[in-house]
Amino acid sequence: MVIACYTEDRWELTLRAISSAQDQSHAADRILVVVDYNEILSTRLRVQFDDIIVLDNYLERGVSGARNSAVARVETPVVAFLDDDATARGDWLERLVAPFDNPLVVGTGGAIEPAWEQPPPPWFPPEFAWVVGGTYRGLPTKQEPIRNVWSGNMAIRRSVFNQVGGFRRGFGKVGGVARPEDTDVCIRMGKVFDGGHWVFVPDALVDHFVPVHRESIQFFLRRCHNEGRGKIELSSLLGSRDDLGPEREYIRSVVPRGIRDQLRASLQTRKAEPLVVAGAMLLGLGAAAVGAGEELSRSLIAQTSSKIRRSKVRGPDLPDAASPPDEPGQESGGPR
Repeated sequence: MVIACYTEDRWELTLRAISSAQDQSHAADRILVVVDYNEILSTRLRVQFDDIIVLDNYLERGVSGARNSAVARVETPVVAFLDDDATARGDWLERLVAPFDNPLVVGTGGAIEPAWEQPPPPWFPPEFAWVVGGTYRGLPTKQEPIRNVWSGNMAIRRSVFNQVGGFRRGFGKVGGVARPEDTDVCIRMGKVFDGGHWVFVPDALVDHFVPVHRESIQFFLRRCHNEGRGKIELSSLLGSRDDLGPEREYIRSVVPRGIRDQLRASLQTRKAEPLVVAGAMLLGLGAAAVGAGEELSRSLIAQTSSKIRRSKVRGPDLPDAASPPDEPGQESGGPR
């Protein structure tokens, strides 16, 4: 089991995460806590614990590099990931690893319950629980195959994980800037062999702490905006829009259904609160669309600039009939 951490500001949360990892009905072979470039935190953890392994991230900064560093140090066929601000239920690991009896399962993931520091804001839509790292309304309610799970509650088949190179370098979360590195690794692992797939295990539960500052509308919109940008960037990396089918289904089905439910509730109760929730969903979609548009524009500008630079180096492409004959001793095609 691997727990990645990076800041002393989460010290108490990290201790809770470690304690929950130690108190499992199915004990892990070993527990590794990997620290992302924080020598003080690393030393403090080594002093605090003598029954877990504390590692330092020796790859690129960020949670992806930290997890890759940890997986490189273990030999167990299955590795489970838990966030430093999450606590696992007592039977979490037992339920999470059970599907690996099927050799076609490349990984599993469980449900994540938001553990709000204060009661959630009345406008917050459960369909957008992913904003605060929670399992959102619209996901399966029973165990079944799924395209991707979330790295805060994930187990991987190590051989397949290593085969795809682990979490993609340069495409993970660093500080407060998040990208869908877990979606990316899930998609790549699922393509390694025919029939390979991920399994969502709703009963493998963890509770993810949500601090007060993440309950603001500003955080909500910023997170939606970043998600829109990240998914377009992911699509570009994977080279196929087909991999974003679940996102299109979410936009076409999950969110519209949630809005309809809120409108119906407003009519039935004659209260305005459900309308505010519906409005928040529309704002979230709008912020994601703006982020996606910005990333598409950035990508288009970058591609255009690259083509211009290449054309300046090559010179204009001339039709064959207009091309002058090659001089003796000169290679055709001009400078490259």
